[in-house]
Amino acid sequence: MSGDVFGMGEIQARLPYRCPSLLLDRVLAEGPDRLVGLKALTFNDPVFQGHFPGHPIMPGVLQVEAMEQVAQLAVRSRLDPEGEGEIYLKSLGKVKFRKPANPGDRLQIEVDVLGVADGEARIRAANRIQAGVSCQAEMVLGVRPRVGPQHFDREYGVIDKSAGIAMDVNGIAAIIPHRFPFLLVDYIVSFSDPHVLAVKNVTISDPILHHCSPDHVVLPGSVQAEIIAQAGAVLMLSRPENKGKIAYFMSIDESQCLQPVFPGDQLRIDVELPESKSRFGRGHGSLSVAGREVSRTMMTFAVVDP
Repeated sequence: MSGDVFGMGEIQARLPYRCPSLLLDRVLAEGPDRLVGLKALTFNDPVFQGHFPGHPIMPGVLQVEAMEQVAQLAVRSRLDPEGEGEIYLKSLGKVKFRKPANPGDRLQIEVDVLGVADGEARIRAANRIQAGVSCQAEMVLGVRPRVGPQHFDREYGVIDKSAGIAMDVNGIAAIIPHRFPFLLVDYIVSFSDPHVLAVKNVTISDPILHHCSPDHVVLPGSVQAEIIAQAGAVLMLSRPENKGKIAYFMSIDESQCLQPVFPGDQLRIDVELPESKSRFGRGHGSLSVAGREVSRTMMTFAVVDP
C-alpha cells in the first residue's frame, strides 16, 4: 500500500461518499498508518456560494469531514472488514481552525492512525495549504449496525413551526452570512439569553445528505457540529453589542455523535452561550430527535468586525 496513489475510481470503490459531499480528489498512501488526501479548491464548488457570498471560505467542518474520509480509507478494512456496518465519526476533540482555505488553494489532508482496537480507530489529522496549517483535529471513528429510522411523528409539537416562532429563515439570513447550500438552521423557536432553541429539518433533497450509498443515508457528524454552531452564532450576533459583526468558528473543544440522524428527522437544537466581555465566546449545544439526544458539542467563537 505504501506509495500507492488512489484516483477517483479507487476512492469511490472504497468509500460510500458521492458528489457533492465527496471531499477527496486523490489520496497518497505514505504508509499503512499514514495517508495524505488532496482536495483542489475551486470557486465552482457549490459550497462556496453559501459560505460566504463575497468572501468564499471552505467551511471548517468540511475540512474535518475531509479528514474523516481519508481516515476511513485508512481503517475501513480493519474496522469493518465485511462491509456490513456503518463507519461513523464517534467523537472529535482538539479541533482548531488556524488559517482559512479559499478557492485556488490545494488542501492536503494528512491523517495518522494512532491505533485500532475494540471497534474504534484513534486518528490525528492536520490539513495544510501553501500558507501553513489550516485545521487540525483528533477524532475517534467507530462502527455501528446499519439501521433505519424507528419512529414516525404523527403529532405536531411545541417546536413545530408556528406563528409564534422567534425568527424565520429570512431573519436568520439577516444575521449570519450563511446561504444555500450551507445555511443549516430553518428557524428559531425561542431566545432566552444565554439559551437559544432552534430547528433543522433533515430531508433527502438537502445537498448535505448527497454523500451516502442510497440504501443508508445519514447526516454526517461533522455537519451536526456546524448546525449547533450556526444556532449559537445567531444567538451571539443577536446581542446588541454584536449587531453587524461576524462570528468565526474558532474551535471544537469536544463533540460526540451518539445516534444516527436520518431523512425525515426534526432536529431540536439547544445551545447555551454565556455572555463574554472579550471578543471570544465559549458555549455548548446538543441536537435531539423525538426527545433522544443524538449529538453534543462544545465550541469557541470569535466575534470580529466585518
